[in-house]
Amino acid sequence: MILAIDVGGTKMAAGLVAHDGTVTTSRRAATPQNAGAETLWNTLTALVDPLAAGAEGVGVGCGGPMTWPGGEVSPLNIPGWRGFPLRARLARRFPGLPVRLHNDAICLAAAEHWRGAGQGSADMLGMVVSTGVGGGLILDGRLVNGGTGNAGHIGHVVVEPDGGPLCGCGGHGCLEAVARGPALTTWALSQGWTPGTPREGDEEPYREDRVVTGRALAADAAAGDPVALRAMRRAGRALGIAIASATHLCDLDLVTIGGGLSQAGEPLFGPLEESLREHARMGFARRLKVMPAALGQEAGLIGAAALLLAGDAYWTSTRD
Repeated sequence: MILAIDVGGTKMAAGLVAHDGTVTTSRRAATPQNAGAETLWNTLTALVDPLAAGAEGVGVGCGGPMTWPGGEVSPLNIPGWRGFPLRARLARRFPGLPVRLHNDAICLAAAEHWRGAGQGSADMLGMVVSTGVGGGLILDGRLVNGGTGNAGHIGHVVVEPDGGPLCGCGGHGCLEAVARGPALTTWALSQGWTPGTPREGDEEPYREDRVVTGRALAADAAAGDPVALRAMRRAGRALGIAIASATHLCDLDLVTIGGGLSQAGEPLFGPLEESLREHARMGFARRLKVMPAALGQEAGLIGAAALLLAGDAYWTSTRD
């Protein structure tokens, strides 16, 4: 078994993953908000320690950016960790076990390529659209790391160069600034969205305290809420522009999209497809297929385990 860990801005997850990619057990905890480095670390170890007995190695996906393969992490959506030596701390916690750490979106891409919707594709981009927007790039059947391990970071492709919203990276108009869940819900609220407004035929009673999340926005869009639909269209068009650019650059045949917003279905994927076909005009780019990721909430854990279980397809560093 591999002890797999998935660290994101909203939640942390840990699980045991068998050699065939099956998650045999898993646990989750909310990522503490506005917390210091040690509070975050203590939350993670409380989640992980009960699963560690008998593990053969530790695979980790964490929000970026980070230094790679050294594993010092500075996730944009976890401000309490800046240059935090996550890989080194885990190696000290679990002496004798190999510890491999990569960007969480790269792990999602690896999972989908290894055991999900990307099986059989040689050239694909795996994306996550959630608290942040990230990606991992597979070319010729192997993960592309780039010089610092951050290749495939499509969330910082600029989609609104003139007057686009401020991004956490310091730039303006990045895909992440437009399409990540918290940014999209903020935009929808500014346009008059009321989460969970009751509609005829609703099976669940309306709650005024309904949580404002990207998943709630996606659910309202699927139910026909006009503002939520406009928000999904905004995100879908931005995603289509960024994917067209990535396809022209890398000659992709597949893009998979996971994360909370990917569950929106047609309200997101319809505008995305429309925008993609508007901008992907080169003949070779027209073969591209875009589809939802197949592995759901377990993708991050499966991808983290794949760093150790899938040979050198997703881990090529000699500085192990």
